[in-house]
Amino acid sequence: MTIVESKLFLRDSMNLVMGVAFPAVLLLLLGFALPGFRDVADDLDGLRPIDIYVPILLAMAIATLAVSGMPTYLATYRERGVLRRLSTTPVGPVNLLGAQLLVNGAATLVAVALAVAVGVAAFGVDLPQQVPGFLIALVLGIAAMFAVGLLIAALAPRAKTATGIGMLVYFPMIFFAGVWTPGPVMPDVVRRISDFTPLGAASQAMQDAWSGTFPSALHLVVMVGYLLVTGALAARFFRWE
Repeated sequence: MTIVESKLFLRDSMNLVMGVAFPAVLLLLLGFALPGFRDVADDLDGLRPIDIYVPILLAMAIATLAVSGMPTYLATYRERGVLRRLSTTPVGPVNLLGAQLLVNGAATLVAVALAVAVGVAAFGVDLPQQVPGFLIALVLGIAAMFAVGLLIAALAPRAKTATGIGMLVYFPMIFFAGVWTPGPVMPDVVRRISDFTPLGAASQAMQDAWSGTFPSALHLVVMVGYLLVTGALAARFFRWE
């Protein structure tokens, strides 16, 4: 089932472009097209904007597949009766769900690795100084956001509904992750709200780890909280048909 879902994922050019390649491409565009993006900025504690944006775009990569891609696929399967049919076979819908999580999780890690590689090779961005903290923030961020995605998939009866809900969640998430206003220059009120969103917490935790500071307990607890709460709600409301 995982092999089949992998083939279906790779056949969808939108998955490859928006889910895997887009964060790295956007990083290239920001670095080469925006004036001053590679220059040290005083209001960023001596860092360059490009240094700040790498972990932000990693958070964006997580959100793209978690709340935009996977929920639509699962809602499509429900709408077309695929889940209902699978429930009568030895494969079962639970195996399909596991395969979807594996495929999309692996694609997310590829997108993250590609964006980091582009940042290091093209712009000389340093690798995370606090590696254990970065890995913890990355894993928790992926887990929390995919739990949110599963909740969307649980509530959406049709593919179009899943896409609409996903977009309504996606854009506020990436806003609070700092795509338009990076964390260090966010207004205090906005940054405080960002602390309590799963993607905002993940983005700031990865930024902290990148600069050599272990992620704060608040951000880690927020991500774990979203994982447990939205994961439990998704399990409670998920329907196979």
